[in-house]
Amino acid sequence: MATNIPQEINLHQKSACLTLKYTEQSFDLPAEYLRVYSPSAEVKGHGPGQEKLQVGKENVSIQTIVPVGNYAIQIIYDDGHDTGIYSWSLLQDYAARQDRLMANYLDRLDSLGLSRDA
Repeated sequence: MATNIPQEINLHQKSACLTLKYTEQSFDLPAEYLRVYSPSAEVKGHGPGQEKLQVGKENVSIQTIVPVGNYAIQIIYDDGHDTGIYSWSLLQDYAARQDRLMANYLDRLDSLGLSRDA
């Protein structure tokens, strides 16, 4: 799958959502989803099996987005997290797999008796 660069990126503060608009489609990515799947080492770890499950992120918001060269954005969250760099290809992948990844996240929380709520 070729990487598409979004034509527009819109941050919706009230709905805590990031909208990526492409030529023929658009995707709404909730802040919670982007936060719990942050590509940062804090979330992903430094290798397989080192991932850290994020809890209490249901009401997290995006404070701002910062361009990173011509290939990515950095998302600054209101919980202080600011180290993830979201490449265009990663965002495209997250958009395509949003339902499956979010369901997996909710299942993992449930199986451990943890909550999305802070």
